[in-house]
Amino acid sequence: MAPRIPRSPTAIALLFVLVSTLTACGTTGVGLPTDTGPTVLEPNAVVIRAVDGDTVDLRVGKRRERVRLIGINTPETVDPRKPIECFGPEAKQETKHLLPSGTQVRVERDLEPRDDYGRLLVYVYRASDGLFVNLELVNSGLAVPLRIAPNTAHAAEFAAAATAAERASLGLWSACPR
Repeated sequence: MAPRIPRSPTAIALLFVLVSTLTACGTTGVGLPTDTGPTVLEPNAVVIRAVDGDTVDLRVGKRRERVRLIGINTPETVDPRKPIECFGPEAKQETKHLLPSGTQVRVERDLEPRDDYGRLLVYVYRASDGLFVNLELVNSGLAVPLRIAPNTAHAAEFAAAATAAERASLGLWSACPR
């Protein structure tokens, strides 16, 4: 015998409230996230230019800031003391592609605000779709994790992404000597 489903106006109203609440909380009611599409973020900076794979010039308010993407390291392309490293040009090109001039971004800091070179240390998210740029560079095999305490909020995420990129032989994992 099937269970009796209450049909009173109160029961129907409560069911409606429950379904509406679960939908607003981002679940289907069975614990699965709903697909809400891209996440749009409130921008707090604008890209001026990508300097290399992990360094970007931004306009933050009325200030120009050189920022370093926290938690990752891309091969060198601009250090005058070092030769251009394997997959450095590709990493720089991808950062330029992800963050073309004029792109609105959301930057977030960790605990240590600046590095020894005076660069602002940040996690960068594209405002239009919420893309986490630091992580995307690791996902695509164009950056490796660089864990420098105390700025380690996403260290485990970056390590997992690097392991996956290496297993898939993506980017620098496919061609660069280790």
